[in-house]
Amino acid sequence: MILLATLISYPRAIILGLLQGVSELFPVSSLGHSVILPKLFGWNIHQNDKYFLTFLVATHLATAIVLLGFFRHDWARILKGIGRSLRDREIRENDTDAKLGWLLVVGTIPAGILGLVLEHKLRAVFASATSAAVFLTLNGLLLYGTERLRRRAPQTDADDDTRIARQVTWRGAVLVGAAQALALIPGFSRSGATMGGGLLAGLSNKDAARFAFLLATPIIGAAALLKLPQLIGPDGNGVRGPALVGSLCSALTAYLAVRFLMRLFETKTLTPFAVYCLVAGLAATIYLLA
Repeated sequence: MILLATLISYPRAIILGLLQGVSELFPVSSLGHSVILPKLFGWNIHQNDKYFLTFLVATHLATAIVLLGFFRHDWARILKGIGRSLRDREIRENDTDAKLGWLLVVGTIPAGILGLVLEHKLRAVFASATSAAVFLTLNGLLLYGTERLRRRAPQTDADDDTRIARQVTWRGAVLVGAAQALALIPGFSRSGATMGGGLLAGLSNKDAARFAFLLATPIIGAAALLKLPQLIGPDGNGVRGPALVGSLCSALTAYLAVRFLMRLFETKTLTPFAVYCLVAGLAATIYLLA
């Protein structure tokens, strides 16, 4: 009998883990790349295979842990701010940590609901590498469009979180959070949709990236924790070793990616990522159709 582990060998686990850590935070769709790459390489891996979903749970959890660790001081302040607002039963005008915390809560709710309702349906409908390649192309158009349509609001405060708390409205937080649901379709990027929503809300590229990573932490972490029993249970049989290796690789590249992107977006835009998605998506679509 062939063990499930042979379907995700350790070399493949390393490649997929390294890829996931980068593509989850870069606005280029981690799920899309995880669907397209095995097809291009001729690997017998399908995105709806239970063992592969179990593998992805582990790598996503590693990414969430890295994000939590990277922004640990920010999260400590934000949670204290939420605690103050609950104690006082109000969000004081000058308590930007509390305002940012509740913006993140408001943004997380629609993403969580849409994820629970639509995840299995969308993955079942858009389960092919070809559809993922098409949506990767559309992701490029989305990134380019948000850069062109962005609302450039004045940046009036030197503190990052204060700017975000003052600029993003409650309605904007809902819309930005709901935009994350696009990532349920392989090819669309969670971080790309969130950053794009932040740009349309008037944030700078740097602030949009920061808000996107803060918003992604509870969503990715909660989704992974909900599915963690799959890794511990029977679905994890034969894949736990590769999942551990893939998680370590994912954690490494996620840490490097978030450090790189926070510096990059101080001066750069989403346009290079839009071009990459357009070129890579079109090339993969043509190759897969041919």
